[in-house]
Amino acid sequence: HNLTMVQPSAEELLAAIKSIKEANPEYGVKKVAAAIKESQGEWEVSEKRVKKFMQENNLMNLDQAGGEAQAAAAARAEGKKLKPARKQTKPEPTVPVAEVYPSGDFPVGQISEYNEKNGWRATSAEKKELERVTEDQIKEARHAAEVHRNVRQWSRSTLKPGMRMFDIVEALEAKTRQLIGPSQQNFGIGFPTGCSINHCAAHYTPNSGDKTVIGENDLVKFDFGTHINGRIIDSAFTFSFNPDRYENLMKAAQEATETGIREAGIDARLGEIGASIQETMESFELELDGKTYPVKCVRNLNGHSIEPYRIHAGKSVPIVKGRENTLMEEGEFYAIETFGSTGKGYVHEDMECSHYMKNFDAGHIPLRLPKAKELLGIIDREFGTLPFCRRFIDRLGHKQYLMGLKNLCDVGLVEPYPPLCDVKGSYTAQFEHTLVLKPTGKEILSRGDDY
Repeated sequence: HNLTMVQPSAEELLAAIKSIKEANPEYGVKKVAAAIKESQGEWEVSEKRVKKFMQENNLMNLDQAGGEAQAAAAARAEGKKLKPARKQTKPEPTVPVAEVYPSGDFPVGQISEYNEKNGWRATSAEKKELERVTEDQIKEARHAAEVHRNVRQWSRSTLKPGMRMFDIVEALEAKTRQLIGPSQQNFGIGFPTGCSINHCAAHYTPNSGDKTVIGENDLVKFDFGTHINGRIIDSAFTFSFNPDRYENLMKAAQEATETGIREAGIDARLGEIGASIQETMESFELELDGKTYPVKCVRNLNGHSIEPYRIHAGKSVPIVKGRENTLMEEGEFYAIETFGSTGKGYVHEDMECSHYMKNFDAGHIPLRLPKAKELLGIIDREFGTLPFCRRFIDRLGHKQYLMGLKNLCDVGLVEPYPPLCDVKGSYTAQFEHTLVLKPTGKEILSRGDDY
């Protein structure tokens, strides 16, 4: 039977478009028009009319569509052709993130207004203008964050009990390199992938020959970094194949990190943030194999400010109450991270070292050992002041460099960062996000659907 097609009224069409956009904010003109055809079979509506209504009522995807159009217009004006955006592949992402967002308008993180004292900033014209001027640095951080989200969500889906940690982190880092795009000197891995297990809280990544595997009941902190032009995204999550077993410990660390994010802001006192984090963390306890453990903050681990090519930039965000009166300031980037433990709540150096970093402030130090000189050249060229690990040097095809590495550490040019562990038999959990204190509000750059 033939349906009589009808023209919907302006009100009817607008209402239909709005309800589709509310349910699917990412839909563009084509998808909205297709959804209308599907739900209102008897309507006769052209894509052109849908587009006109969406434009007139500010329902276009301005963040991306508008940004892409503006960028294309700017490129045309300069006589360049902007490549069309590619779609990211699923379930395994394989397209460099820059090709998914050729205009450079990467997804914005979670925007959160400052507390009452600084609430005025959200509407201040002066602060909005200041924000526009610093937008480029933030775009680089958003680019790195989009790579981080894609990599971690994919990596997590590939994990199976019994896999070698070495293979897991090598695959994760290969995926980071792939999504960052063709090898560019100033884009890449922000620091080695930490995969610290159980009582080990931080700075463990396998060296070559390490046969450690991920077990059914292990609690692993995956902590890795991405960077674009030195703008580092530092974000971490805790993983177990048996999350119910550790639920309260994982929840404690996640909620404590959220508390830190909530309390962070311009003029916030670092010590007060630590006190709030501790209060959240230590309100949890974990029942494990019939025994109850209070969850403690690992008091000698902190969040930290981040600057270009400098992962720990000088300010520490404590996770326990303290007398730290230093204030957070406008424009700063921070990694807000918290660690909960069923042990002593205090970590010490243990196990073989894998993480190293060139001393940011090291001046010229004469070296006698040829192997040390050669290795320093490699470090300067490949990593600069970003952290690295032995696997990274192996990957470049260098052998017999341990003597040179020890020499660089002995003279203070390179700092070793051994794994940090609580007492054996205990369990530790960590969550971490990178945020920036923009003039009008804070942006949690590494926020994703997962955490």
